[in-house]
Amino acid sequence: MSTTVTIWSLEQTSPADLRPAAEPPGAVTIARAEVPSPEFSRFLYTAVGGDIMWTDRLGLTYAEWERALDKPGTETWVAYERGTPAGYVELEAQPGGTVEIVYFGLIPAFRGRRIGGHLLTYGIRRAWDLAQRWPGLPATERVWLHTCSLDGEHAMDNYLRRGFKLFATKEEPGTDAPVPGPWPGAF
Repeated sequence: MSTTVTIWSLEQTSPADLRPAAEPPGAVTIARAEVPSPEFSRFLYTAVGGDIMWTDRLGLTYAEWERALDKPGTETWVAYERGTPAGYVELEAQPGGTVEIVYFGLIPAFRGRRIGGHLLTYGIRRAWDLAQRWPGLPATERVWLHTCSLDGEHAMDNYLRRGFKLFATKEEPGTDAPVPGPWPGAF
């Protein structure tokens, strides 16, 4: 038996579109993972996306992870709470001055603590100034992302609150496969 998954594509076309979230209370820091690391990125990917059906990268080889992370204009920014990874945002430069927020989310234990809006705000700012860190890239003219009906219950609201505008909606067949989790049997 399969279900239908709704996919929404959202964009910002100016840095002025950003509506920043307040910083969360406590010791939350955000740092760029400057050394491309398939191991660390796969950890973030499975820890954040395991309960919301992120499966598209699970079958990648080590070399494929390396290629995905080592492209010019690709950056991973990680939120930490008191030194523990809480979530991440992965940016990818695309042709024509476009930057995609390829992955964004929080590890389940850190959701609902006001970290997500702050991390998304930070990631959007880094998307808009990406060309400053990557000589040869054109200035960012558009930041976009997609989310779907499988994502966390507050994902769409967070994107809209940060100033993203919906530009496309589509439906695709889904599956009733069990949630993979960050490790077998985690959920």
